[in-house]
Amino acid sequence: MPSSVPSFAELLGKCERSAVHLELRDTYAPTDRFEAWRRGERINWEDRASWWHPYDQLIADSVARGVVIRRARIVSEPVTEYIRWEHYVTRENIAAGEQVRWLPRRRSTDVPLPGNDFWLFDDQLLRVHHFSGEGQVVEDEITRDPGTVRLCSTAFAAVWERAVPHHLFHV
Repeated sequence: MPSSVPSFAELLGKCERSAVHLELRDTYAPTDRFEAWRRGERINWEDRASWWHPYDQLIADSVARGVVIRRARIVSEPVTEYIRWEHYVTRENIAAGEQVRWLPRRRSTDVPLPGNDFWLFDDQLLRVHHFSGEGQVVEDEITRDPGTVRLCSTAFAAVWERAVPHHLFHV
């Protein structure tokens, strides 16, 4: 059955001011890129054509039209292998124009957090990710519920304020 949830590209395309993403998991479903990294393969950052993807271009285009895109990750320490890989490939997110920060989980104890990762567009529309235990997205949900939007917006702001910029967070 086709999903009635608009694609990420559609949502970001309609976004006018800001898009924020909060990631709460220490591991997600493995990808081919993650498995290659685990085998010791590394990205040739000098060869942009080899790693620049449509997602990166979508982010770059959105930033160019004035949308501020921020991503915050809450991580356990010591970090998982998957988080070490995410830290490595975050160079791609930053090259596309995202601002990225990291918050050790122990510093988030007193922050009311939602139960799921999410994207919040222009402080009014949420795309919530629901994962399986293995870290695969099983469903995305869209909501404009004011209480849920407020919780997610407040949580993101608190995490962002405490988090460390990518270049200062060492794994």
